[in-house]
Amino acid sequence: QVQLVESGGGSVQVGESLRLSCVATGRIFSEHAMAWFRQGPGKDREIVAGIGSRGDDDTYYSDPVKGRFTISRDNAKNTVYLQMNSLVLEDTAVYYCALDTLGGEFVTSTRWDWGQGTQVTVSS
Repeated sequence: QVQLVESGGGSVQVGESLRLSCVATGRIFSEHAMAWFRQGPGKDREIVAGIGSRGDDDTYYSDPVKGRFTISRDNAKNTVYLQMNSLVLEDTAVYYCALDTLGGEFVTSTRWDWGQGTQVTVSS
């Protein structure tokens, strides 16, 4: 049974930065792709960024965050990060860490295990 614990959320103003972290236990972290999703008020959950088990050679970003967010991982620490810069109001959401239970190469359609989520609120 995998456990994913997110941290780093909070309240910031437009243009500021936050870094989210997610520590995974219960699986061999280095063998699995990871991702960050978010769910804004009244919206469906959407993928934000993903990273394969190899790291920087295999990353994905959704269009709204491309160029502002960076996903990375430290396999020695079983941790995936999401560096969020130049935050905008539309980034307000609960952010979820997810582990791909099926493999190490990042794909958007797979079976995910989920963390409990961390709130990010951006205000003007």
